[in-house]
Formats: sequence, C-alpha cells, structure tokens
Amino acid sequence: MKRLLLSAALLLGVAGPAWAEKADSYKPTNISYGALDIDDVKQVTVLTGGVKLTRGTLTMTAQRAFVKQTPEGFQQVTLFGDGKKATFRQKRDGAGDLWVEGDADRIEYDEQAELVKMFSKAAIRRMEGGKQNDEVQGEFISYDSRKEFFSVRNSATGESKPGGGRGTMVIQPSRTEPPATPPATSEKK
Repeated sequence: MKRLLLSAALLLGVAGPAWAEKADSYKPTNISYGALDIDDVKQVTVLTGGVKLTRGTLTMTAQRAFVKQTPEGFQQVTLFGDGKKATFRQKRDGAGDLWVEGDADRIEYDEQAELVKMFSKAAIRRMEGGKQNDEVQGEFISYDSRKEFFSVRNSATGESKPGGGRGTMVIQPSRTEPPATPPATSEKK
C-alpha cells in the first residue's frame, strides 16, 4: 500500500499544470439522452439511453445518469455505465493540446467541490497531442481539481483493505532521448 501511495504521489509530482480547464465551470451544461424524468421538488433529473453531458471542454458519457441540483445551484452528477464504462474527458489548463480522460463503472462529479470520484475498474490517463502519457488504474480514484490532488484505493468503497487488490501506474519519461550521434569515421590519406 505504501508503494501505491508513493507512486500516486510521484505521478502527482509529474502531472505538471492543473488538470481541469478552469473556464469550464462558467459554461452551460448540455445533455443529450434517450429518455428523461425530472422531479422539480427534489431537484433530481434521471437520464437514460446513451447519456452525453458536455460543459465547455468537459464531456461525460454513460448509459444512465442522475443529476441533482443543490440549493446553492451546483450540480452533482452520478454516471452509470450499466455494463459499459462511464467516461469523462476534459482539456487541461496550460499551453498545447493537453487532456485528461478516464473511465469506470460509476463516476460521481460534484461541481461545487470540483471533485470526481470513480468507482470499480477505474482508470485516468493524461494525454498530450493525442498521445497517452501517464495512466493510473485502481478500484477507486478520487480527483480534486482545486488542489490538483488524487487518491487511489484498492476497493470500490474508497477504502484501502488489506489483500484488497493492487493498482497499476505507467509514468512516461519526461525527458527525451538525445539525438543519435553518427559513428566516427576514420579517413585515410
């Protein structure tokens, strides 16, 4: 477990600039779906049939979703894969074509806290220019975009349990290989 936490901290250290595009929080949310049920009293919307939620550069997909509006006007979204993966993708702040994407059986997004929680068979990947850089996998991943901090745990409950499984991580090198030097030639005179 210590190794997993150390590895997660290492990935956080090489993560570079902020993950979430900050301007997305001021954009409208557009949702496409197959069917919709709204409970105005409870401020809950239930969407089914290939749900796609878009807000600025943030895109989330699922087979089914619940959207709850808090009294303060913030959205809390729970996405269910229902046999497929629920997904998210968002542009990261910073220069260039930087993205973060992930998938899990269930994803919870809290707009007010700017917190994403991913449950069961979760994975997050950092992308640059369409190429995958780093990836972390585990049964539970929580990402706080305000603090640029994430946690990985070995059970879908968000707890670390002895013997509960292991996560994996791939960290690409941040430096590039030096250019090849041509072989030395010997000239005869």
